[in-house]
Amino acid sequence: MTSREIRQKYLDFFATKQHTVLPSASLLPENDSSLLFTNSGMSPLVPYLSGERHPGGVRLVNSQKCFRTEDIEEVGDNRHNTFFEMLGNWSLGDYFKTEQLAWYYEFLTKELGIDINRLYQTVYMEDKEGVTIAKELFKSYGLNVELGTVNQPNDFTKHKIFVYGKDKNWWQRGEAVGELGGPDSETFYDTGKSHDPKFGSYCHPNCDCGRFIEIGNSVFMQYQKTADGWAELKHKNVDFGGGLERTTMVLQNKDNVFETDLFINLIQKLEELSHRKYRDHMRAFEVIADHLKATTFLMGDQKGIAPSNTDQGYIVRRLIRRALRYARQLEITTTDWPSEIAKIVITDYQQVYPELLKNQDFIIKNLTEEVLKFSVTLERGLKESNAIIQLSASHNVQRISGSDTFNLYQTYGFPIEMTKELAAEQGLEVDEAGFKVELAKHQELSRTASVGKFKGGLADHSEVTTKFHTATHLLLTALRQVLGDHVYQKGSNITGDRLRFDFSHNDKLTVEQKQQVEALVNQAISAKLPVSCQEMSLAQAKELGAMGVFESKYDEQVKVYTIGDSNNPVSREICGGPHVQNTGELGKFQIIKEESSSSGVRRIKAIWA
Repeated sequence: MTSREIRQKYLDFFATKQHTVLPSASLLPENDSSLLFTNSGMSPLVPYLSGERHPGGVRLVNSQKCFRTEDIEEVGDNRHNTFFEMLGNWSLGDYFKTEQLAWYYEFLTKELGIDINRLYQTVYMEDKEGVTIAKELFKSYGLNVELGTVNQPNDFTKHKIFVYGKDKNWWQRGEAVGELGGPDSETFYDTGKSHDPKFGSYCHPNCDCGRFIEIGNSVFMQYQKTADGWAELKHKNVDFGGGLERTTMVLQNKDNVFETDLFINLIQKLEELSHRKYRDHMRAFEVIADHLKATTFLMGDQKGIAPSNTDQGYIVRRLIRRALRYARQLEITTTDWPSEIAKIVITDYQQVYPELLKNQDFIIKNLTEEVLKFSVTLERGLKESNAIIQLSASHNVQRISGSDTFNLYQTYGFPIEMTKELAAEQGLEVDEAGFKVELAKHQELSRTASVGKFKGGLADHSEVTTKFHTATHLLLTALRQVLGDHVYQKGSNITGDRLRFDFSHNDKLTVEQKQQVEALVNQAISAKLPVSCQEMSLAQAKELGAMGVFESKYDEQVKVYTIGDSNNPVSREICGGPHVQNTGELGKFQIIKEESSSSGVRRIKAIWA
């Protein structure tokens, strides 16, 4: 069964269960400063999980493009990817645990043909109801199962339900009052591998030996954080996510995701370019294939981002350069080969994600430029490494220090493996332990900076952030009036302190242009215009001239927010909300900064004066 068939079967199956099929949202979050990228299927649905009405109803399903920065270092273990697709279905206060697990198992066994005997379920240890439901589920397939344990031998023919604590089977989005949370129940597939004792005396689904692989996670949002703890929600939600890559790996009987049809064309091309076999250089092949695939999707997104030194653009740059470093290990030296990989990704996915083909020129242009830039950096790094090695040898120092090794890694993008090879030619070693210490310090600083920079966001629906959200609609209209119809929104980021708005435009705005934009926004605010919302089909929204990224299905229901008279509006956009009811509720709009965000994209930051 191909990955495309699996994806479609999933959407079709839940459509028969009265779920509205949604398109994938952009990889760049809309009005949510808590995330750099859309990292799960539920990310774009936070307002609706928090109680706002979704135009698609209370049952939803899609396959969502996702990207996770925390998995960059994990790539190379056969199952982790930075870019992946999350098969998701949601209940917004409708069905709950029993229906969710029954339907998912029906999909796995009846639609995909997976043997029930190879499936296992984990449950939060305090969720007694969840354990009972899991037992009844297996019983419906003729299996009388028992609870397994993590600290003694298990008979996996009958021990098929395992309970874990909050570190494994509890989900919550954050610690703030108002956040949602609840137990989750994960579905694992038994690959049949033998247990590796170095990962513990006894095997269980969450063992790291690789025998079991998680293919789905059903989160049951039944609580909300209050000042006094967790309170039961009146309307409980289901948030399911299952990795398409891992499900495909299981269905195609592979022991890693990189030999499925989602990656095999890339792997074969790399074998051709390097004159080496994947199985002999698995980590290098996997890093290159994963990173360039992710890069293609990030740059080819509806709100595509170019490589840069900040925010999302920095991650794109990091992925490209890391792929190039590993390519050098495989002695792939031509400058145009990354573009060849990108074109394969585009060809493989263009029917499902047509935005890749639409943005192909943008992808190839930026990828080519980044390759050329890093080639220069790489050469400088080689000179610096040779200087360090020669200096060490001349002073009879037998080991390259951890700090020098890390400097080569951080400043020039040198992998420690390359430094070790160069040092070994001169009879020297590398202080790997020292390098790891320096790397750990850097990673901790990066995490701390990231948490500090990206905390908060529109997801809190506070009054201030809601006002800023409405202001972004006025800002887009003003920019198009002053600069031209080529201006489109490329992303936004809203906190309680300011709004940040990215838009397509090549040139720096003049002082006069900024003043004009500011004046137009404030005129709309002073006019005290009504803000109204209508639900309609995408076709109707297009007919009305609503702004938005039209990645949706033609007949999908969407929300359209109109500012001003409905016959001659100041602004009309497809948007999930929330917004104020009248522009008179907003304050005086002031642009405090206008700068470049990435190639062909400008950024405005604004506050209330």
